[in-house]
Amino acid sequence: MSKKSISYWKINLKYLGILLSIWFTVSFLFGILLADTLNQFYIAGFPLGFWFAHQGSIYVFVILIFVYVYLMNKLDKKFDVDEI
Repeated sequence: MSKKSISYWKINLKYLGILLSIWFTVSFLFGILLADTLNQFYIAGFPLGFWFAHQGSIYVFVILIFVYVYLMNKLDKKFDVDEI
């Protein structure tokens, strides 16, 4: 494996680690462990913990997909492995 490939995959794994940590925090911590604490606040009439468990984690996951695509397109161009 070349030095360029190793750098590419290190950055890719860093992106994955950060994005999966965000998803874990939102879905597991906010939606399950901290739900009782967050239920003191409301979004559109629903307790915040309930919202994270049922809607928020899905919205955040979809947003993270778009962020990952954006970051990977930038990374591919930087390392000249883009498809276009």
